[in-house]
Amino acid sequence: MKVDLFDFELPPERIALRPASPRESARLLEVRADGLSDRTIADLPDLLNPGDILVFNDTRVIPAQLVGMRTREGNREGEGTARIDTTLHMRLAGDRWAAFVRPAKRVKPGDSIVFSRGEAEPLRAEVSERGEAGEAVLVFERSGPDLDAAIAAVGHVPLPPYIAAKRGEDEQDRTDYQTIYAKDPGAVAAPTAGLHFTETLLETLRKRGIETAFLTLHVGAGTFLPVKADDTSDHRMHAEIGHIDRATADRLNAVRNAGGRIVAVGTTSLRLLESAAGEDGIIAPFSGATDIFITPGYRFRAIDRLLTNFHLPRSTLFMLVSALSGTKRMHAAYAHAIASGYRFYSYGDACLLDRIPEDIARP
Repeated sequence: MKVDLFDFELPPERIALRPASPRESARLLEVRADGLSDRTIADLPDLLNPGDILVFNDTRVIPAQLVGMRTREGNREGEGTARIDTTLHMRLAGDRWAAFVRPAKRVKPGDSIVFSRGEAEPLRAEVSERGEAGEAVLVFERSGPDLDAAIAAVGHVPLPPYIAAKRGEDEQDRTDYQTIYAKDPGAVAAPTAGLHFTETLLETLRKRGIETAFLTLHVGAGTFLPVKADDTSDHRMHAEIGHIDRATADRLNAVRNAGGRIVAVGTTSLRLLESAAGEDGIIAPFSGATDIFITPGYRFRAIDRLLTNFHLPRSTLFMLVSALSGTKRMHAAYAHAIASGYRFYSYGDACLLDRIPEDIARP
């Protein structure tokens, strides 16, 4: 499938640099088979039915962007010290992370990198592997919670490139770029659909009889990578680590059996649910890596609706929403959103998508 099918023009002024305040005041575009409706996030309880269940990703974003100095003995060109910008993207063990490094040509196995920030104690890592696309495996001198604390001290909030290119990170981002229910540290990008929720909104949903459930998918930096291939069949997804426990899987299956709808909050929740579901639609416990890539023609097994933000052109996430609700329909919805002043991307507004039958959803 040609990636050009998922391209569109987005005016730069439509990119949100700060979230709406309060969070539930963000706009919400309802996308149904029979048309579009302009609403706000605060309207969400009225758009769901008692007995439906919202599924949230409770991963916690860590300050995963690190600035360090590579040290290497020798006098030849390229030896000595060099600045290395690093984005952690998946934990491999208690003391090691897979990461993207820049400039990658300045890094090789055996190099030592010392990361620092202000008055924080420096953190040292050794490069154990390096890939061909700017990927590296870093082995840190610390492990487990001790490493987590050190990363928190020297790291920067991993703002998406389209925000970081327009303004610097500040202390407000440490709150804004985190869901209120974030629990399990490990994400290097926020599950941004969840940023719209407040305690007030969650309480309103509970009073209406709408259930909530939580799973964990540690979002990786690969979510920011553009699709460089011309055809979707040539694109490789980066794996991410996720977990659904048995009690949560049983609850979700019970809701479906009782006639309720499973509503994924964000594409991260959706991808983990679809990874855990069998051909019969039954959701099983899940623990491990997933690199699921959803494009039009995919048969959804686990979810019925999706709450998600507006995504980048030519991105795997725009392909995913096109698979769910139809490529032509999503192009029309995005054109409406752009013309109507909706705010895009991580800090932007949202849309609520119905699952459209597969024969309609094909481009």
